[in-house]
Amino acid sequence: MATIKDGVELIDAKPVPRPGRWASAIVAAILAAMAAHALVTNANFQWPVVFQWLFSRSIMQGVLFTIILTILAMVVGTALAITMAIMRQSVNPVLRWVAMAYIWFFRGTPIYTQLIFWSLLPTLYPKLSFGVPFLGSLWGWELTFDTATYFTPFWMAFIGLGLNEGAYLAEIMRAGLLSVSKGQWEAATALGMPRGTIFRRIILPQAMRVIVPPIGNETISMLKTTSLVSAIPFTLELTFIARQRGQATFAPVPLLIAAAIWYLVITSLLMWIQSFIEKYYGKGFERRDNAGAHSPATSSSSDDDEDAKATKLKFLDVTP
Repeated sequence: MATIKDGVELIDAKPVPRPGRWASAIVAAILAAMAAHALVTNANFQWPVVFQWLFSRSIMQGVLFTIILTILAMVVGTALAITMAIMRQSVNPVLRWVAMAYIWFFRGTPIYTQLIFWSLLPTLYPKLSFGVPFLGSLWGWELTFDTATYFTPFWMAFIGLGLNEGAYLAEIMRAGLLSVSKGQWEAATALGMPRGTIFRRIILPQAMRVIVPPIGNETISMLKTTSLVSAIPFTLELTFIARQRGQATFAPVPLLIAAAIWYLVITSLLMWIQSFIEKYYGKGFERRDNAGAHSPATSSSSDDDEDAKATKLKFLDVTP
């Protein structure tokens, strides 16, 4: 029976059938169930051994040092990235070309090769010195120390990772800064604000909406890249410890599974933190996107809630 409202006969619309959506969901569920069954029922994974080592002292030590390496490398990389991104946009050609050379070198060589060179630093430079360039040795204004004594594998690990990460983050930072309209700089400059204040209070907060998602992705990638510091070698990292203990106990698979579980736990935590940071820096833009998306005031509150949810989620449905 047709519905009449305000003298107008409303169309009795029916939802379009989408068999592809249900078929794809069923196939995905079957594949997931098959994968879970293969993992649980295979005795070769030795799940009792996995849980026996999951919270062992050596594995937890590896987890701790992996997190420390990730944090320190990202701090070094972020500091370098902000500096290089600003230098890339400088009107000074020397600063601009130095930044481009840094990014070119560290993005153009494999991280594993870079870490091997860092491990050879005591061989290449047995002694390091600080002082006035080119004149410190003549006037005695320099401090010399043994490289191998003070430049330990831990320092080599996070400095090597941080320098490599800074090259990639620099392009992310530059893209975020370029996403802010030039008129923001001009308007703030017209008000007499210093360039440092403009960058901190106006440009960077707006650029963070573009910067945060790729930086979160790079942080998760860095968590797993720390497994390459065995090239130095740094022996307190999670993957190295799991592989070493697995070879010693003739059970490499359970130990590597325990390490993989911890990587997944830490990654899940980082993704949760990233989502909150994205929501914080995207507040104004979410309100701007949602403006005018609701139905007119004459519509019911339930329709408003559904429209608001649909606008907030913004899923792209491509299933037939």
